[in-house]
Amino acid sequence: MQSKPAFLPFSPSTAFHGQRLNVATHHQHRPALHSHGSVIKAVAAKPKAENVKKLSKVEGLKTASKQLRYPLPEQLATDEIFINENAIQIMKFHGSYQQDDRDARAPGQPKKYQFMLRLKMPAGDFPASMYQVLDDIATKYGNNTLRATTRCAWQVHGVLKANLKTVFSSIMNAGGSCVGACGDLSRNVMCTPAPFTNKLYSQARFVSRMLGELFAPQTGAFSEIWLDGEKAATLEFWKKDLDMDKVREIMRYDNGNGMVFNAHEEPIYGETYLPRKFKIGVTVPGDNSIDVYTQDIGLICVPDASGSVVGYNVIVGGGMGRAHRKETTFARTGDHLGYVAADKLWEAMKAIVATQRDHGNRSVRANARMKYLVDRLGIDAFRSLVETYFGEPFEPYRELKPWKYEDWLGWHEQGDGNLFLGLFIENGRIKDDGDFKLRTALRRVIDAYEFDLVVTPNQNIILKNITPDQKAGIEAILKEHSVKLATEYDTNHRLSMACPAMPLCGLAVTEAERIMPSIVERMNNLFEKHNVTMPITMRMTGCPNGCARPYMAELGFVGSAARTYQLWLGGSANQTRLAFSYMDKVKDSMFEEVLSPILTMYTAKRRENETFGDFCHRMGKPEILAYSESMNNQTDDINGVVIPSAATVASAQSPAFEVQPSTKPATRFTVVQDPRVTVLAVNGAEEKSAAQSVDKKEVAVTEKSAKPQASEDGASDSAPTAKRTKKNPGRKGSKPRPRLTVSDEIMERLKNIAALRDMSASNVADEIISTYLSGIEDEDVGADI
Repeated sequence: MQSKPAFLPFSPSTAFHGQRLNVATHHQHRPALHSHGSVIKAVAAKPKAENVKKLSKVEGLKTASKQLRYPLPEQLATDEIFINENAIQIMKFHGSYQQDDRDARAPGQPKKYQFMLRLKMPAGDFPASMYQVLDDIATKYGNNTLRATTRCAWQVHGVLKANLKTVFSSIMNAGGSCVGACGDLSRNVMCTPAPFTNKLYSQARFVSRMLGELFAPQTGAFSEIWLDGEKAATLEFWKKDLDMDKVREIMRYDNGNGMVFNAHEEPIYGETYLPRKFKIGVTVPGDNSIDVYTQDIGLICVPDASGSVVGYNVIVGGGMGRAHRKETTFARTGDHLGYVAADKLWEAMKAIVATQRDHGNRSVRANARMKYLVDRLGIDAFRSLVETYFGEPFEPYRELKPWKYEDWLGWHEQGDGNLFLGLFIENGRIKDDGDFKLRTALRRVIDAYEFDLVVTPNQNIILKNITPDQKAGIEAILKEHSVKLATEYDTNHRLSMACPAMPLCGLAVTEAERIMPSIVERMNNLFEKHNVTMPITMRMTGCPNGCARPYMAELGFVGSAARTYQLWLGGSANQTRLAFSYMDKVKDSMFEEVLSPILTMYTAKRRENETFGDFCHRMGKPEILAYSESMNNQTDDINGVVIPSAATVASAQSPAFEVQPSTKPATRFTVVQDPRVTVLAVNGAEEKSAAQSVDKKEVAVTEKSAKPQASEDGASDSAPTAKRTKKNPGRKGSKPRPRLTVSDEIMERLKNIAALRDMSASNVADEIISTYLSGIEDEDVGADI
């Protein structure tokens, strides 16, 4: 191995923001760093008290919970339909979120509280018997649907507080678990979902199960609360292939470098677990079905010539969550940490987790993910820090074959004579809806054939271990219930993904899952008009937290207000590159107008076989904006008028201006034009002619100084701050507001725009004006939550 210099510790104030090991609540002290030849060692050293920053409220709650126990027993025993805020935070570790069904109440009415349970299922594997139990729970205690997540797991929605214990115990006694599906610890470990039986894919699944247990919380709180202290009737299904004594031995092994807490109920996590959620994904060379660069740790199995795994490439520091208008938060793709031999994997993984545990930001939860630690230190310093725990250097990252996104839908051979079938589940929702009876069909198939299944990272499912003679029977059941095979869907639908969002997610400010199918359909129509035939990966979320990984999409829609989204462009088709924020606050009804100039540019300037994402990345945001602006300004001068473009209105980012009545004759329009915004004004008098249709829109805008604001990508733009003028027409001395008299030519353009969205031209004009006025008022996107 190549010798590396010893890591030089930074001061807490500049490097780790005071987040030293065992600050306030930990039982060990941060190791001081010493070099011993090429191997770095660690010895205990107390942190200086003056460098310790105040911990976040949640850190205190974790300590007071006594290893995730309190205050759940007391809160679950009350007659209320909800639990309090402290209990909500601890309940997450148990795998459940409290939610409010906003569709079931009017604004201002008492909240309709219910709970979502998320299952732990490493590698997405799920046995037929467990699916039957979960489906029954959804019928008896849930909302009659199941939801496949973007982390290869199931969610059950609509469970009432009074039924929580029954549902939890039913899952646990059937061999399942929700433990560790949420909370500040290692979440469900993802894996490439393809159930190939070769050594490479089999090892990837094994590693996922091992890591799921290596970083599983060890507290007895779960059985105490949900099973009254008894053991579950059935061992968790993924443990049946593991040597659990060996797992516990690896977990508690202490190399002397501060990775574990000896004689503690939680040898890896200690009193306060991790600073924030922690996500791990495992895959094989070339198969990027898991979005490997979005993980806190991404592992790639490295095989030898025979296909046996000899080591692992390690990627660290990925993560999607961010917040609008908060530059200290951002989406990030991971960095290459290095390579580790197969026999050293478990210690290397423990070292990375311990590094985040001890140095992650426990003061500001918005910056607590490991991606911020990696970004702050840089990958070289982060690697050196991990090596102080690991005890030896990482080898260089090994180059492997290029990545390709795989959805594994349709029929495939497993490699053992059997088949697997990948079914497209639009946005992950298993439901019956009219003639489309997916839930009924899936239950019939599983009851008849007892197929185990896999939940994929793209919210789909795979039925596995199918014998060739069973293929026709399965297809007959699906067809009977109007369930299509993957080949019957267009590629853009197959690639699309959306989070649940409204009405249950408490963070959602707008729709995602429920409108994404119609958005994909609209985009497909738009692509056809522009002769765009290459697939485009589209993803949508109802808030900026990024559960559907929209920041990796070629075209991402990120909710910012009601029916309003931030548009992201430039992710790669193979999911290895972060997109960029292109435009803020775009109404969903304006998507076509905003994207049309970009698609025109793409068809005119793309290279041979260049994907939309690669094209946007190559062009960059400034050039795309400039091209779109030039297209918006390339309009005919009709009696001195330039029609306002919806795209221009939606992207207004310039100082405000004032619209005044013109002193010219009423048959002429006055064009009042900001560098990037074109508006129309006419004087108060009216003049009609046979050549003019009179669709009048009243606009009044007052000038207000524009205040520069930082955009999401870090650039500083001028944000418009003009407001509507609230004038009372009947008030003495008030001036009449200007009117727009729309000519036949302009009306024809409005009709062309309207044709794209199946709307009236008048409604389009209304939207152009209301969208502009809404945009310049700088709405508070968080007001609804």
